Amino acid sequence: MEKVVLILVDGMRPDGLLQCGHPFVEKLLKESAHDLNARTVYPSITLPCHMSLFHGVNPDRHGILSNTYVPQVRPVVGLMDQLNQFEKKCASFITWENLRDLSRPDHLHTCVMINQHKIKDTDTKITDMAIDYIKAEEPDFLFLYLGETDEVGGHDCGWMTETYLGAVNKAIGCAEKVYNNLPEGYTMIVIADHGGHDRSHGTDMPEDMLIPVCICGPKFEKGAEMKDTSILDIAPTVAKLLGVPRVKEWEGKELV
Repeated sequence: MEKVVLILVDGMRPDGLLQCGHPFVEKLLKESAHDLNARTVYPSITLPCHMSLFHGVNPDRHGILSNTYVPQVRPVVGLMDQLNQFEKKCASFITWENLRDLSRPDHLHTCVMINQHKIKDTDTKITDMAIDYIKAEEPDFLFLYLGETDEVGGHDCGWMTETYLGAVNKAIGCAEKVYNNLPEGYTMIVIADHGGHDRSHGTDMPEDMLIPVCICGPKFEKGAEMKDTSILDIAPTVAKLLGVPRVKEWEGKELV
């Protein structure tokens, strides 16, 4: 069975990926099956998008419509909870506390959180910690969240500004470091939760809704252009790669 590392770059627009100037972008696209016109969910806000990614349903089903978590009225089993049920080792490395509710804490082998509002250069720090953990523990699934693109780049200075593109550049450098340090048998997914415009996001305009999805792994054709990809497709795809049944409520399709 495959193992999976999922890297999410908060607020990374597809054109931001293409224009960030990092040399790894070209290699990433050559080595991955990718869709630079994939869609996220509405409202295109960080926590609702993450809940949809990990629970495979739209926000009107899981009920999270803002960056404040509330318990689901009709709970849907999330990806990491489903993997745990089948004895897969899961880990989460995050820099934003609100993401702690993406799974039950006791369903994670390891959860590491450093606060991007308190510590500088959190993307690099959390990436280095994740790589050390992968080498030591070889988890079945690891989620790595990189938040500076959204916080320092988009909200502080504006999407597609020089500062924003610099933050995307740094995040792609982090993804390259993970790629170069992965043991054999891993698939790496690079994705965003949403895009952005001006200094905000959350609307249904293309700048907010379009996201890149890049998947590098033995089951994916290198350089292939995928179509009609959704953030909802990630949970069923990861489950299939790990040989775990999909949850019946999940609405997305398997990309493999």
